[in-house]
Amino acid sequence: VELFFDLAYVFAFSQLVGHLVHHPTWEGVGEATLLFLLMWLPWSQFTWAANRVSGNGRTVRALFLIGTVVSVPMAASVSTAYESGGTLFAITLATIVALGLATMALGFETRASEIGTLLKWTWPNVLALVVIVAGGFAEDEVRTGLWIAGVLIIYAAMIAAGGGEWVVRPGHFAERHGLIVIIALGEVIVAIGLPVVTALEAGEGIPGDTVTALAAAGALAALLWWSYFDRFSPALEYRGERLPDAKAEGRYMRDVYTWGHAPIVAGVIFAAAALEEIALHPADEVSGAFRLMLWGGLATFAAGAVFSVWRAFRVIPRERPIALALIGLLLVLAGSWAGVALVIAVDVVIFLALVAEQLRVEGRREADASPDPDAASA
Repeated sequence: VELFFDLAYVFAFSQLVGHLVHHPTWEGVGEATLLFLLMWLPWSQFTWAANRVSGNGRTVRALFLIGTVVSVPMAASVSTAYESGGTLFAITLATIVALGLATMALGFETRASEIGTLLKWTWPNVLALVVIVAGGFAEDEVRTGLWIAGVLIIYAAMIAAGGGEWVVRPGHFAERHGLIVIIALGEVIVAIGLPVVTALEAGEGIPGDTVTALAAAGALAALLWWSYFDRFSPALEYRGERLPDAKAEGRYMRDVYTWGHAPIVAGVIFAAAALEEIALHPADEVSGAFRLMLWGGLATFAAGAVFSVWRAFRVIPRERPIALALIGLLLVLAGSWAGVALVIAVDVVIFLALVAEQLRVEGRREADASPDPDAASA
């Protein structure tokens, strides 16, 4: 039932990509970012709620299914959220958060400490939902300001409630966030497949440069998948299973998953918008706006990963920021390149960075296992 709930977000993410493609400006990116943060709230709320309760319970399943139904009009209104669809977007989003809060309440016991933690989390959320719905009825800057205020209230509640006792299952958090990352990466596949549909509907066949661009963009999605699932995701789950107490576990899940994964998923969406534009015009130069959007998406993805690793292990996976710097330099110097060549070059940089990271980590592991103290210290 959780995966079924996630599938509605495929539609929502596709609407965000469309918004970015049609509004490749700072204002458009800011609007898409705010919409993503708003939609991240109900998804995270249901994730935390499902961590507390049995997914086999009929009441829980019913609440999830209602949330899934409501998320369809929420996703449909994303593209018009700053226009006529703002009221529908705000009301449906608030409804899903409220359903998630109700689901979470089912899993709390009657101990004073548990009730205190639940109340400390719930009341700010109720206030935030009122503010968000009010924003749906407002217009222009007032709407944007109220929605930003609603997001800030909920994030402040996350900080305040972080000192409470939260019963968490690291494996569940790892699974849920891995699934939403796959949902986002699936949007890359959808985005880059549009040129094929367009060409076939026009009866033009598929040009060779389009096929190459599709392969290069697909390779980029595969590299992002590898960078997340090969070492990163299992390491975070491993660390979460070895925390000393419930309070430390709650703060860790909040920091690494609720906070750290938001930029990871958002980064994939931003990159998907740039890849869609490149796949539509593979032989043309990539405009500065979409080059910046591609780099920004990869930067946001990397920032979430670096933050999560630092929070878990207090180390920086240095290959990733180095690769990001090289990609930024490449996108500046190779502005006259065809889009397909640019994506291939980005693929090469990311691939080499992942190889370097693999060699460094495995080399350190072998040194730590060595009986020679000099080798281990090196």
